[in-house]
Amino acid sequence: MEKVKKVNVEKGYYLFKLEQILADKKISINKLMKDTNTDYKVVKRLMNGDMIRIDIIVLARLCDYLDCNMTDIFEYIRN
Repeated sequence: MEKVKKVNVEKGYYLFKLEQILADKKISINKLMKDTNTDYKVVKRLMNGDMIRIDIIVLARLCDYLDCNMTDIFEYIRN
């Protein structure tokens, strides 16, 4: 089962893919939190697409740790 969360917005949608990346790399949420010093709520919001703002410092930390690009974690697709 793919673990990507789609969040519709007015002129497109966001795909939040952090849960899929963690599953593919076999990394637990707890390990990610501990190794990147990131709060549980922040990680869950990035997984669920339950965000208002994105902290670019946290995003850079996650990208470095997961060896990926920002668009691997989430992306915006216009209609």
